[in-house]
Amino acid sequence: MHRFHIVDVFATERYAGNQLAVVTDAGDLTGKEMLAIADEMNYSETTFVTGPPTDSGWPVRIFTPAEEVPFAGHPTLGTASVVREHLAESKPETVTLDLAVGGVPVEARVDGDHERLWMRQQPPTFDEQVPHEELAGVLGLSPDRLNRDWPAQVVSTGLPTVIVPLVDRAALGSITLDRAAYDALVEGYGAKLVLAVCREPRATDNNLAVRVFAPYYDVPEDPATGSANGCLAAYLGRHGYLGSPPVTARVEQGYELGRPSILSLAVDGAGDTVEVGGRVLAVARGELL
Repeated sequence: MHRFHIVDVFATERYAGNQLAVVTDAGDLTGKEMLAIADEMNYSETTFVTGPPTDSGWPVRIFTPAEEVPFAGHPTLGTASVVREHLAESKPETVTLDLAVGGVPVEARVDGDHERLWMRQQPPTFDEQVPHEELAGVLGLSPDRLNRDWPAQVVSTGLPTVIVPLVDRAALGSITLDRAAYDALVEGYGAKLVLAVCREPRATDNNLAVRVFAPYYDVPEDPATGSANGCLAAYLGRHGYLGSPPVTARVEQGYELGRPSILSLAVDGAGDTVEVGGRVLAVARGELL
């Protein structure tokens, strides 16, 4: 028997945020079966807890509808929530997941009236800068809609992402991804996620608005992306986009998809400790037949 749970991650309320299916007791499933289940669920990702915890943490595999990935943010928080609530003893404050990229600790913290889960991502790496003109073609924007005061760069905290600053939210809302140009970008730089960001959020208590695109993984646009926003946090620390580190930020995502999401970011003064946090709300549970 394989039980599963559905949760909304980075949600402002239930039925918002990014959906996740978590399959427990999945150690007897093959990779092919996991991929088929992920395709059936048809969420951005589905996770599989493949056994009890070891010294490295709870073993977990993550699948998009297209393939297995070594790391993803909202699956990490959502899976940790399910582990805390249903698998671990005494609902521990911290749960470590053993992912393909290594151990990722997830800590529960009370923030006002809500509990948020926070994950510390892998130390960031900063790779090539991408010409603004090339990215304008990928996003279907005129080059003047990209903010040339800031570099567009490939950053990774486990899953490489191209960070693309835009001039305003009108530009963010006008993106029409060009699949052929996107495929050429992936082939040239290796990063399969594209995060577009502007400093014009809808709510005054937020700092940034973003959109994230990942068609390579059969995810045309993602409503809330912890991995890419971890890369954004690292970018903030490196380039001072919101001032000198340490930096904290609240990020809006998913509004264009009708799935409002809020992600909390933090990077330390040295710029090498990146954390991403948000709410996880339970939606449903059941059994695979």
